[in-house]
Amino acid sequence: MSERVVQLDLGSPLEFYGPGDVNLNLIKSFFPKLKIIVRGDIIKLIGTEDDIKSFEKRLELLIIQFERFGKINQEVVKRIMGEEPEENGIHNSQDSDVLVYGRHGKIIKALTVNQKKMVECADKNDLIFAIGPAGTGKTYTAVALAVRALKNREVKKIILARPAIEAGESLGFLPGDMKDKLDPYLQPLYDALRDMLPTQKFLSYLEDDTIEVAPLAFMRGRTLSNAYAILDEAQNATESQLKMFLTRMGKSSKFIVTGDVTQIDLPRQKLSGLLQAPELLTGIKGIEFIYLDGRDVVRHKLVTRIIDAYNKSDNK
Repeated sequence: MSERVVQLDLGSPLEFYGPGDVNLNLIKSFFPKLKIIVRGDIIKLIGTEDDIKSFEKRLELLIIQFERFGKINQEVVKRIMGEEPEENGIHNSQDSDVLVYGRHGKIIKALTVNQKKMVECADKNDLIFAIGPAGTGKTYTAVALAVRALKNREVKKIILARPAIEAGESLGFLPGDMKDKLDPYLQPLYDALRDMLPTQKFLSYLEDDTIEVAPLAFMRGRTLSNAYAILDEAQNATESQLKMFLTRMGKSSKFIVTGDVTQIDLPRQKLSGLLQAPELLTGIKGIEFIYLDGRDVVRHKLVTRIIDAYNKSDNK
């Protein structure tokens, strides 16, 4: 007899188990010789090695189905638990282009040539810079890469940082605690995460700091190990701030720096570190620069035209 403990990484397992544990009980019925003990998100298995491996294989497929569509029902359980995966066209290998399956089965993947280059470079390097105008999917693709790494257990946490710089206007006094004051700056990162994770899982990750969203200043003095760290809006980081962030890299970590050098909100006397970085870091092994442009815009078609108009004005 063998024993195995499986931990479900699903935020709240209640939806997975179904109302009144209807899904869980059905799952158990397909393995009558296997003793299955469930405590919250922990499943203990006692039985033969073959039965345990068979159960784990089907459970993994159920989890993929649940993460993709945000729910499973009894028909799905019967289909996956009752047959060999190959018999019903079910397989464990996901579409190679898909980064993650978001909420309600939304497929999230690189859509443009340079976004795909981001993915390829991130797989091969520990530090990449993605530089380009608004709407080119820099931040969204970076967050998707981080979520994929977390789901695949390549890292233990995601750290998302942004400089807390006002975009050309004074917000004045903001009420509330530190989190309330900083949330407006970090909202784009929250939006991307909500697209990619079930609500309960997203909230549980924030609560236990598996996902940490913080202003750049909070990174000083830290070592970020076993983490996927993203610095967004890096054009608003000074030279010393960008150097500080890059030197936080610890063991088994990946860093992505994103920014738009045409939208710098720093005071005039301060130089953006993102402007200086290509001069200093290009050619270093393990670091890649990806430049996105109007062809990578995935927002409204007018955004591309607006970017082109401003570029023509700047050239004049």
